[in-house]
Amino acid sequence: MESIYRLNKVVRILNNLRLGVNANLKNAVSVRNFTVSSLKCDLMDFFDDKKNWGAKEVKCGRSWTKEELRLKSNEDLHKLWYVLLKERNMLLTMEEECNAQVKLFPSPERLDKVADSMENLETVVRERNKAYHQLETGETGERPGRVETGAFGIRYYYKMCEYPLPKEMNTKWKQKYKFYKYDKDVEDFLVKYREKLYLSKRRKATRDFNHVIGLLNRYPNMDMEALKQQYPDVDIEKAKRSRKYGGHFAPQ
Repeated sequence: MESIYRLNKVVRILNNLRLGVNANLKNAVSVRNFTVSSLKCDLMDFFDDKKNWGAKEVKCGRSWTKEELRLKSNEDLHKLWYVLLKERNMLLTMEEECNAQVKLFPSPERLDKVADSMENLETVVRERNKAYHQLETGETGERPGRVETGAFGIRYYYKMCEYPLPKEMNTKWKQKYKFYKYDKDVEDFLVKYREKLYLSKRRKATRDFNHVIGLLNRYPNMDMEALKQQYPDVDIEKAKRSRKYGGHFAPQ
């Protein structure tokens, strides 16, 4: 009899606990947990989900924009960076595997979206670091640098950094960074290089000008403001005065 009494007591306690848990669940506020990928403790973490193996297309969302990332906290940005880094490693592994098996990598634009997201995230973090350092020290906190001229006479932005050895004794630094000194061959190269840049720029301007004339002939009622915004370097009025304007295209 005593054992039956104890068993009934345990049953009553369990029922009370079950009723209490159900009441707390009804009164609880629904929240969304932080979404993460499935936990894997082996090398399969570098591969995509098995349901995507052999697929011709893998649906994915767009990249993170700067406006969205600016609303995130530093902790969320830190977590998101490692999520993107893990996704990039997985995509690179899958791309290499597809190349080894002579197969097409499905949806290669995923790599571009991840790269854009990581670049935007770095930009947002750099903005916050600059704002913090300017508030505390009055400086940006960025690595100092200067505009230098390389060995081939091309100018670039050189970022300074600290070295344990003086510049005169650092042979590796001298081999890696060779700044410009006057050389007749380099000057001849720069003349031809600048000529090539000028001709490329001129050809691009001619292509854009002819393309705008073609658009005006095909769509005479198009929005001129949108056309100017897309081709700011093209003179629309000059294009209308061209002999190519008003060709054999029938107005739509």
